Amino acid sequence: MTRVGIVLLLLLAALTAAAATARISLYWLFAALPLMFLALLGVWDLAQRRHSVLRNYPVLGHARFLMERIRPELQQYFIERNYDGRPFDRDVRSIVYERAKGTAAEEPYGTERDVYRPGYEFLVPSMAPREAPRTPPRVRIGGPDCTRPYDMALLNVSAMSFGSLSANAILALNGGAAAGGFAHDTGEGGLSAYHLRPGGDLVWEIGTGYFGCRTPDGDFDPGEFADKAAHDHVKCVSLKLSQGAKPGIGGVLPGAKVNAEIAEVRDVPRGRTVVSPPYHRVFSTPRELVRFLARMRELAGGKPTGFKLCVGSRRQFLAVCKAMLEEGTTPDFIVVDGGEGGTGAAPLEFADHVGTPLTEGLLTVHNALVGTGLRDRIRIGASGKIATGTDLVKRMVQGADYGNAARAMMFAVGCIQAQRCHTNTCPTGVTTQDPRRARALDVRDKTPRVQRFQEATVASALQLMASMGVTDPAELRPHMLRRRIDPWTERSYADLYEWLEPGRLLAEPPRSWAADWHAADPDRFTV
Repeated sequence: MTRVGIVLLLLLAALTAAAATARISLYWLFAALPLMFLALLGVWDLAQRRHSVLRNYPVLGHARFLMERIRPELQQYFIERNYDGRPFDRDVRSIVYERAKGTAAEEPYGTERDVYRPGYEFLVPSMAPREAPRTPPRVRIGGPDCTRPYDMALLNVSAMSFGSLSANAILALNGGAAAGGFAHDTGEGGLSAYHLRPGGDLVWEIGTGYFGCRTPDGDFDPGEFADKAAHDHVKCVSLKLSQGAKPGIGGVLPGAKVNAEIAEVRDVPRGRTVVSPPYHRVFSTPRELVRFLARMRELAGGKPTGFKLCVGSRRQFLAVCKAMLEEGTTPDFIVVDGGEGGTGAAPLEFADHVGTPLTEGLLTVHNALVGTGLRDRIRIGASGKIATGTDLVKRMVQGADYGNAARAMMFAVGCIQAQRCHTNTCPTGVTTQDPRRARALDVRDKTPRVQRFQEATVASALQLMASMGVTDPAELRPHMLRRRIDPWTERSYADLYEWLEPGRLLAEPPRSWAADWHAADPDRFTV
């Protein structure tokens, strides 16, 4: 019970006693209630030892804590401009809400952004624009070792687990995926009934905790994995190495959130805190990783198999590429999660300062695969703050084949960026296991919003590409995206970054890559 609650109880008890003994009119007692409350609260503040502000400024000091509590709301609704909010500004949130609702998403009177500010990026329109295709292209996922390829949409639901998200949020997201014909990544929290019930296509993600396919001691259970991977709705399986929000550390699900349902889905004891280790038990070298991915594909009956990571050491990723070459097998896809990703609660230091941002991460993975001659066998997905058609086109210019969105999909089901995801007190029922709060999210209302948002965003991306003179993502080139360096200079991505030619690392590595390539060891994760 809070301090204010205790004070109120004491005050009510005192009033009741006074009324009973002195027979004082209750009208006068309750009229004096506010003054008596403030006096008692002031005494309490002076006596307590936890907060120095309250000892020096009794009663008045509470205003400081109140303002601190509502500071995010004041900032979001009254102070921030349309284009400078974080993590997503109001313009971006508004366009997601409008597209999800099916309302107009145009703005009058020109851009509010400073187009001469260093870092500003823009797409290059063509003098010969094309007509946007009516049917969005899809990306075939499945290399030479895959017997059951899957055609991936250009934009899909990124990894978010049941447990982190409410059951209603999962139902709405998967229902939207089913209606729109795009994929829904389960996150590492296991394959729940809420993922399966609506019938949407699933990418089943397995993390370091092996939730949903683990032995009692936390190891990988191949039998359980094979049984669940055989489900018709599971179209791909993915091994999570790391995520953008917190690369290099595992997750913690407090015991209070591990109810009977979550315990069953994750194969863990009810009511006990669940810790995902920072590392995998099933491999410890690049070669073992590649072999395990091949084993996952075999256990999944030939379905596309890949892994997700937030890029760190280029040398380590090159070691994985060398292991692929020597083992003669590759994953079917790799999802690159940018360091700016953030649906998972994480320590501030990790969220702010660990992990490669998505642009550099994509360029690293794309160039490494091109340079080793493996790019045509592996598709690349991009995950990290994709919310608009522009975001999607930029990522495809930078080397991605398709995109995944997490927080934008949360906006589509009603998230208001309250940033209380880890507290179980989400005001819109998206990221909570509190039944009373979760019931606020109406599945029938939010399901079509997910479908409409994805459809409108892909349509926007296709329209943008058509204005650039292309009708297929494969036609996008680095010179079509430009960045301002200073108020007088802007350069294209073709000039800003190095782009390797196919097989270049195998023939004669360029000087900028040579040291990492020669040091990369398929039998060690060398730092």
